[in-house]
Amino acid sequence: MDFQPFASPLLENAVNEFAKLPGIGRKTALRLVLHLLRQEESVSEAFGNAIIRLRREVHYCKVCHNISDSEICPLCSDPSRDDTTICVVENIKEVMVIENTRQYRGLYHVLGGIISPMDGIGPSDIEIESLVGRVAGGGIKEVILALSPTMEGDTTNFYIFRKLAPYGVKVSILARGVSIGDELEYTDEVTLGRSILNRLPFDETFRS
Repeated sequence: MDFQPFASPLLENAVNEFAKLPGIGRKTALRLVLHLLRQEESVSEAFGNAIIRLRREVHYCKVCHNISDSEICPLCSDPSRDDTTICVVENIKEVMVIENTRQYRGLYHVLGGIISPMDGIGPSDIEIESLVGRVAGGGIKEVILALSPTMEGDTTNFYIFRKLAPYGVKVSILARGVSIGDELEYTDEVTLGRSILNRLPFDETFRS
């Protein structure tokens, strides 16, 4: 159903902006905007300021590319973490998912995507070279590949495995308790935790 223009251009503009968010249609956007209008002005101001500060002040960690309020994220700067192990994930959401399992105490590396020729994403479009640089710098004993077990995820795993081969570092992969084709972020914490603990050495047999 087509929406008629609102009587208030300000209201219409706000609805249009909310409707740009993933999974938010115009009906939901209108409901959210009207909800904000019913709140105290201070509530709307706090909401708006939080979004502005998020965009202006949140950084990406210079080491692992995780979201951070400072140049180095709290995980990379935590002396209690195992800095000899790196867990490679596709995006920031998966850092949160793995942390929730409480089964992993090493560091992370966020690729910011996976290799997907169909989508025009190649190795140079994601943070693979910076991962190689971390390993080449020494001190890393194990790299855990924790990408979703899809065709694109497996392609990325194999590419990383080949890039790290000259450095003699142990490369492992999550145990396949995570079903083929599943997105890692939707895997339950118990299954994911066991997959981390029971991780397997990576070799070329995982290409298939």
